[in-house]
Amino acid sequence: MNQFIEIIGWIGAILITGSYFLNINGKLKSTSFVYILCNLLGGIFFTLNTLVHKAYPSMIVNIIWVIIALGALYNRNKTLPLN
Repeated sequence: MNQFIEIIGWIGAILITGSYFLNINGKLKSTSFVYILCNLLGGIFFTLNTLVHKAYPSMIVNIIWVIIALGALYNRNKTLPLN
């Protein structure tokens, strides 16, 4: 179980920093589904990792990160045409 939590933490780190890197370099828009999904999954994975490690301040930051990503997905889907 502990190894799984560590792997989840590393995947979260790669998802968030990788999508941020691609965004900063103009390869991925911050409003794109992929960018938001990477931040959502990365935040969830980090939340699990920090919960197990009892790193509660980091856990709170990641919960907020997930809420922001969920809000972005909601707003993105709300503004898309239904075609």
